[in-house]
Amino acid sequence: MDGWDEETMRAVVRVYEGATPEEAFDITSAGAWLAFDAGVRNPDDRPRLFTRPPGAPERPAPTLLDRLRGRTGPRAAPPASPPPPPPAVALCHPDGRVREAALDAVRTAPELRPLLVVRCADWVAPVREKARALLAELPGDALFPLVGLILRLSRRERGDFARILLEDALREGPAAEVLALTARPDRATYRLAYRIAVERGLLTPIELAATAAACGDVTLQDLCAEAAVAALKPEETVRPGASADPDAAAVLDRLLAARSPRVRSAGVTALRRAGRHGDAEPFLADRSAVVRACARYVLRQGGVDPLPLYRELCADPAAHPGAAEGLGECGDRTTDAEALWTLVGHPVPAVRLHAISGLRALDVVVRERLTPSLDDPSPAVVRAATRALLPEAAGIPEHLLRERSAPERPRAVRVAADRLLRAAGRQRRPEPGYW
Repeated sequence: MDGWDEETMRAVVRVYEGATPEEAFDITSAGAWLAFDAGVRNPDDRPRLFTRPPGAPERPAPTLLDRLRGRTGPRAAPPASPPPPPPAVALCHPDGRVREAALDAVRTAPELRPLLVVRCADWVAPVREKARALLAELPGDALFPLVGLILRLSRRERGDFARILLEDALREGPAAEVLALTARPDRATYRLAYRIAVERGLLTPIELAATAAACGDVTLQDLCAEAAVAALKPEETVRPGASADPDAAAVLDRLLAARSPRVRSAGVTALRRAGRHGDAEPFLADRSAVVRACARYVLRQGGVDPLPLYRELCADPAAHPGAAEGLGECGDRTTDAEALWTLVGHPVPAVRLHAISGLRALDVVVRERLTPSLDDPSPAVVRAATRALLPEAAGIPEHLLRERSAPERPRAVRVAADRLLRAAGRQRRPEPGYW
């Protein structure tokens, strides 16, 4: 149940007619509670869900027309008032006085605590303050089942109160509860749980490294990788002559083997902290530019110039395709440009790709020499050549690009030609569906 829809309305009616929230909708879903709250306040043509606010007159006062006609007494009694709504409905009532009065029912009905959390972000100040006072009386562990809803509501303008209580409870509560939340599928929940776990030191460095390497969430990758590295002892604190810590080595090896470049770069940078400068050399030819930059930094900190190493690696480019791009990132234009141009014609597509990127990084792109790469059979190489030629697009003969934008050409070539034509101001943006 997501939003105010037909399913939400059916749940509202069922609760109004006597069903419990558990019987009417999925009470484990934060979105279901928020949808129920919105559904009660938008009852459409079901006025029976509204009750008269406390203290309101039971009969309407005479209208001006009644007084002009001489009828000063009360008019006919209106239909009988509906019975009071169930507490779950009253807690979501459009009238703030009804919501405020219904909050007392939460003291004896723990199943309504999700709606108490919702009312902590209420737009009516008296309702909000009373709900917050009641929520603050609850023990900290009572907030753990509500974590998903609390974090959803924390995005609202007045929704930070419950989140602050939750974070305090997690910092002071049992470690097992925090670790259990790290396994939740909800992204906001496991991010918060990991942040608290890192603050409290509940995870070992190897556990943090394993999480950083295996998780696909970049925020969590950064958090866990940085925490794992920070837990390692610097080289200068290790006793002279002492053997390397096997746990520290395992942490670094786990980070260095990660698929994510962000995690690998953290591991490579940590090699300097561990005094393992030479272990950064294999990462000079990494497929990621940030990892290569970290490897060069670590080697320089260890007194090693990475440029001669790049030149050696480029002697066997098929084994180290990324070395060509690394050479362009730190090489010399006069000495290394021709070596990169030689690699542009290499039979391995990955070598050609990195060689073109290296030429671009070294700023030695020659338009006439690189234009034939637009016909490369590898789409990745075509894209790399296009990026390198974009600043020179105006100098490419228009007929060459028009030929390559013909329908019979491969898609990558057509896209490249049209990008260059647009960059040169010779073609408008293609219509949707052109590709």
